[in-house]
Amino acid sequence: MRFKWRRSILLLAVILVCIYEITGQSCDGQCGETQGTCSCHATCVSLLTCCGDYRQYCLQISPYSGTMMGGSVFSILNATFYPSKQEQLTCRFRGEIETVGYTDGEGRGYCVSPLLFQSGWLPFDVSTDGRNFNSSGEYLSVHPSKMDAAFKVTLVNSTQWQYYGTPNTAGTLRMTWSPSLIGDKDRVNIELWGYREVNTSTTDTTWEEELPSLRAEWIYLYSLGKGLANSGSFSFTPKSSEKPYSDWEVGSVRVSSSIYSDGARNVKAVWSGAHALAWHLEEAFRQDSAAWALDRCLAWDILEKSLPNFLEEVVDCPCTLAQARADTGRFHTDYGCDMEKGSVCTYHPGSVHCVRAVHASPVYRAGQQCCYDSTGAQVLTGDSIGGSTPDRAHDWGSPPYRDPPRIPSLSHWMYDVLTFYYCCLWSDHCQVYFTHRPSSGCRHYTPPTAGAVLGDPHFLTFDGVRYTFNGKGEYYLVLSPDRGLSVQGRTEQVKLENGTLSKATRLSAVAMRERSSDVIEVRQAEQQNQLEVLRNQQVLSFTEQSWMDLHGVFLYSPTPQNVTVMFSSGVGVEVRGREGGAMAVTVLLPSNYTNLTQGLLGQMNSDPLDDLLTSLGGVVSPDNTSPEEIFTFGASWKTSNETSLFTYDTKYLLDTYYYVKHDPAFVPAFSVSEDPADPLVGDMLKMCFGEGAQFCKYDTLSTRSLVVGNATLLSFKSHQTLMQDLEAVVSCGWLASPRYGEKIGTRYLEGSTVSFTCNSGYVLYGSPERTCLPSGEWTGEEASCISDNVLGVVLGSVFSIATLITMGAMVNLHFRKQKRERQERLDGKVISEQS
Repeated sequence: MRFKWRRSILLLAVILVCIYEITGQSCDGQCGETQGTCSCHATCVSLLTCCGDYRQYCLQISPYSGTMMGGSVFSILNATFYPSKQEQLTCRFRGEIETVGYTDGEGRGYCVSPLLFQSGWLPFDVSTDGRNFNSSGEYLSVHPSKMDAAFKVTLVNSTQWQYYGTPNTAGTLRMTWSPSLIGDKDRVNIELWGYREVNTSTTDTTWEEELPSLRAEWIYLYSLGKGLANSGSFSFTPKSSEKPYSDWEVGSVRVSSSIYSDGARNVKAVWSGAHALAWHLEEAFRQDSAAWALDRCLAWDILEKSLPNFLEEVVDCPCTLAQARADTGRFHTDYGCDMEKGSVCTYHPGSVHCVRAVHASPVYRAGQQCCYDSTGAQVLTGDSIGGSTPDRAHDWGSPPYRDPPRIPSLSHWMYDVLTFYYCCLWSDHCQVYFTHRPSSGCRHYTPPTAGAVLGDPHFLTFDGVRYTFNGKGEYYLVLSPDRGLSVQGRTEQVKLENGTLSKATRLSAVAMRERSSDVIEVRQAEQQNQLEVLRNQQVLSFTEQSWMDLHGVFLYSPTPQNVTVMFSSGVGVEVRGREGGAMAVTVLLPSNYTNLTQGLLGQMNSDPLDDLLTSLGGVVSPDNTSPEEIFTFGASWKTSNETSLFTYDTKYLLDTYYYVKHDPAFVPAFSVSEDPADPLVGDMLKMCFGEGAQFCKYDTLSTRSLVVGNATLLSFKSHQTLMQDLEAVVSCGWLASPRYGEKIGTRYLEGSTVSFTCNSGYVLYGSPERTCLPSGEWTGEEASCISDNVLGVVLGSVFSIATLITMGAMVNLHFRKQKRERQERLDGKVISEQS
C-alpha cells in the first residue's frame, strides 16, 4: 500500500513537471525570475503569483545556517525527492562541492554541509540522479566562533586545554556535546583534525608584490576514541604526539557517527572551536615548554620581519570606548571581550571591552582590534599585555574568503593567535610579539558624521539642521552618485486608535545599497515595534544568527527591534523599532563623504545653510522658512521606479507606492494647536520638555498618542547621546616610561597629564610632568632617568672641561697681552728713529 502511494505521488509529480515544461511556466532552473503568467521570485508567495512548482525548485530549508567547518544537516521544506534505488540525493554547494544527502520515508530531503572556508550566504542545488541539479536554495555558512555553543563541542575548562603540558598543567581533559546533533542511538568516533597554510607559489613572488599563493590544509590526524557511546561527554588523558602529527599546532576536535570511516569528509558531525593543540604537541614541549615556545617565537620574529608592514594600512582605533561603540559602520564588538557578556577578556586582561574593525584592510586584508578599560580609555600594548593588537589576518576573514590569508578564524589563528601563544602565553617574551603587533593608537581617527530620521518624521541633517517633512511616498534620505550610495525612506500615513488616518506620516521602511552591494531593506513587521529585513527582496530570518556576511555589506540584528547595516566603505545605517510603530533611522558617514551627499539629510560639509538643497539645485534657507516650503523641498527628493530599491510584495504596496512615489493629494497638518481644553495637553506638557520638546508635542497631538510622542522624545535623546559620543577627541599619542623609572598615567587625550619618577639611585632629567594640549602636542621635554654615579661623572667632567676652558682662555689672554706690548714697543722704536 505504501509503495502504491509513493508511486502515485511520483507519477503526479512527473505529470505536473511535463505540463509545466509544455506551457513554459516552470521554476525549473528559473528561481528568482518572473515568468509570463507566474513568478519564481520570492515575492510571489505574498503576491500569490507563484508558478505551480515553485516550492519544488526554489527551496526553503531548516535550519538555514551552520558552521563553515561542515557537518551540519538541514532538511528541505515543502518539496519531495524520490531517488531510484540505484541513485541517491546529491547536494552541491557553490556549484562545485558535492555531498551525499538522503531522504526519509515521506520523500523529505536532507543535505549535509561541507567544509567551506568561507562565511555568508552560499548557493546550493539538489539532484536525484547526480546529473540534473534543478532545485536550488541558499545556505548560511557561519564563522565557527559565532555559532551558538549548543551546536559545538565544548572544551571544558578551556584554560587547561590551552596550557596543557606547561608547568603545573596536566591531568584529564573533558569535552561535551549535544547527543542529538549526532543521533541519540548512534555510537560515535572522536577525532583530531589539524589546520595549516602552505605556500604553493612556484615563483619568488613576495607579499610586497601581491598576496602569495597559499593553500589551506584541513587534515584528519588521528582518533581519540572509536565506537563510543553517544553520551554527550568524553574524557581522556592526552599523550604527546610524534612527528609528523606533532607538526600540526592548530586544530579542532570532531565528533561523528561511528558508521563513517576514519577521517571521512563532509559527514554529519559536530566540531569544537579551533584551538592551540598544546595537549597534543611533542614531548619536547612538555619537557621545557618555555624554551620550546621561545624557539618558535624567535623563528616567527624572523619570518615577520620578511613580510610587508601591514600596520601602515590598518585604520586607527577610536580614542574612547564611547566612540568605539557609536561608530557602528566601521567597528563591531569583539565576541572575545564583550562588556555586555561579562567582559571575559582572556587575551586582553585589564580590558572590559574590545571592538574589531568590520572590514579588512585594502591590500593585505589585515584586521584591527581596539580594547578599552573601565574608564573608557584605550588600552595600549606599550602599557599592558592586554592592549589592543592589530592582526595580519582579519579574524572574520575577508571576501572572497576561501583561500589564505582570507579564511575566517583559521588564517587569524595561524598569523596572530598561535604566535601570541609562542611569545606570551607559553613563554615570557611578549616584547617580541608586540614589536610586530603594537597598538595603533588614535591620533588619526576621525569620527563619522551622523544624520537621523525619527518620529512623524523629523529630520536631523548631517550639519545639524532640524526640520519636519510629512510627505507620503518614497524619498532619498541620502544620495551620493560619486560613492554609489543610495539610502531611501518610505513614509505612510499614521493610523489613529479609532481607525481613521491622521494628517501626519511616519517612516515605515528604509532601503539602501552601495555600489554593487546587496540591496538591504528594513521595514515595519506585522508585530508592533518589530522590524523585518529583506536582502534583494527576500525576507531574512535572524532566529538562528544575529550576524550575516552579505555581498558588500554586513548585517547585525541582535533583537527584532534593532538592525545595523555596515557597508564596505564604512557607512553605517542603524534602524530601531519604537513604541507606537515608529521607526528611527541613523546614517553614519565617514569623512570621505564630505561634499558628496544630497537628499533629505542634507549636504555633509559643515555648512547648515545649504542643507536644504532641492533635487533641481535650488537651496531653501533653513531659517524663517515656512512648513509649506519645507514640504515642497522634501517632495523634490522623491524616487522613481527606475531608481527605487524597495520591495512591492503586497497589493497595498503596489497600489500605494509603485505607481506614485509622492502622493500629491496628501496634505499634512503643518502645525498643531495646544488647546488647554484638550485632555491630552496636560500630560503632554509634563512629558515633552527640554530639547526635542517641539517634535514630541507635534507627534503627540498629530497622532493623539502619548506613546508615540514619548517614542519620538526617546529617539531624539538617543541621537543627542550619539552625537556626544562621537565628538572628536584630541590625542597626543603614547608616551614611553623612562628606562630605570616609572610612568604614572596611561591616558593620552587632551587635558590628560602623565607624570614620571625615577628608581632609587637615578635622577630625572627632562620634564617630571607632561600635559596633552589641544594642539595634539605634549608640554615639556622627554623624561630620562640618569644614574647618580653617571651624573656625578658627567658633572665632574663638565666642571673639569669648564676649568680647562677657563685656563685656556686666561693663557690666551696673557699671550695676546704680551704680543700687544711687544708690538707697541716696536712701534715706538720705529717712530723715534724716523724723528
